[in-house]
Amino acid sequence: MESLEDLERIQTRILQRIANLELSLLPTGGTPLSAASTAVADVTTTEDRLYSILLGNGARDFCFKRVASDYYDWPLEARRDVLGAASIHHLCKSIVLVNTQAPSNITDCSDRNNSKYYVVVVQYTARFNAETVKNFLYTLNDGNIAKKKFNMRLAPEETSIKLTGFEHNGVTCVGMKTDIPVILDEAIAKLNPDFFWLGGGEIDLKLGMRTSEFIKFVKPFIVNCSGA
Repeated sequence: MESLEDLERIQTRILQRIANLELSLLPTGGTPLSAASTAVADVTTTEDRLYSILLGNGARDFCFKRVASDYYDWPLEARRDVLGAASIHHLCKSIVLVNTQAPSNITDCSDRNNSKYYVVVVQYTARFNAETVKNFLYTLNDGNIAKKKFNMRLAPEETSIKLTGFEHNGVTCVGMKTDIPVILDEAIAKLNPDFFWLGGGEIDLKLGMRTSEFIKFVKPFIVNCSGA
């Protein structure tokens, strides 16, 4: 029965691909038809790879959607509408943080509880609070590491790309080059309906996913790390 459901989802995805291809071949904005065709042919690899990873890890309720190149110039309401998101609060981003005060022996992500780097997923409508992450990590380590040894800052873009394999605005927690521990803002886990959007591995590719499936697959720490 499950294989039949998978087949139906794959068929739906193929139909969506065909529709997207037809739209992309329309010469809008002065883009030559041949250039549009080449662009479509070149951008399917990431989506296919992430799709296979998600499906192979038990995820079923997810989808990808291509957006316009000027997507990030749009207001959140326009982004919500083009994705079909439930609200602007369902639009989220993934950011890579580095612990700038980590001891010299902490250089990678091998210790989930005391990693040099973390990926934090927060809503676009929220204000990220690095201090709450610092306090969480201090408590997670039972206070055995001095609080001053935690100082979470946004990692340089080149570091983020090297660790994740994804460019700015395309970072996602699926298929990263490095197994970086993930922190999911508690507000996202409480969203209703429980289906949110985040980067899909490329700047113009977005991933929508059932929150419960994301949590089961990614196994993030769920932390209250933002404010309105």
